[in-house]
Amino acid sequence: MKLDDDDFTLFGLPRRFAVDRAELDRRWRDLQQRVHPDRFAAEGSAAQRVAMQWAVRVNEAYQRLKDPLRRGAYLCELAGAPIQAESNTAMPAAFLMQQMQWREALDDASGTAPVEALQAQVHDAERRLLAELGALLDDRQDAAAAAEAVRALMFVRRFGDDIERRLEQFEAS
Repeated sequence: MKLDDDDFTLFGLPRRFAVDRAELDRRWRDLQQRVHPDRFAAEGSAAQRVAMQWAVRVNEAYQRLKDPLRRGAYLCELAGAPIQAESNTAMPAAFLMQQMQWREALDDASGTAPVEALQAQVHDAERRLLAELGALLDDRQDAAAAAEAVRALMFVRRFGDDIERRLEQFEAS
């Protein structure tokens, strides 16, 4: 193991979007046991500092790999197609129209039922986009198109967060 290994190499997993979550969790626990600073207590503070670096590195990689959106973005970057979410916000017109319709529906919602119905639509859209992202990365090896799908997913996830906040407002009142 090297600190500069990519996350997949670190975890001994193939560089694919499709990840067996149970296997990822098992490998994370195994790696954490191997690098935990307490295991190096008898070797002094320098060894514990190195172990702490490893523990942080393993945890960061695990957080990235367990989240499908972050994993997809990471795979795009590894394949030379950075997401550039701050500078590349171009989206297809149909996607933007859907976003506008969702925003209007959320703004017009006067109770939890319409917001929950909208939430179900957004969750379905997110599932479809994740499936598309997996196909683009694993089947077609099209990192550029996958980067576009990641940017779309970022929009959808952000809107899903807005829905959650709106539902919390209804619950609080």
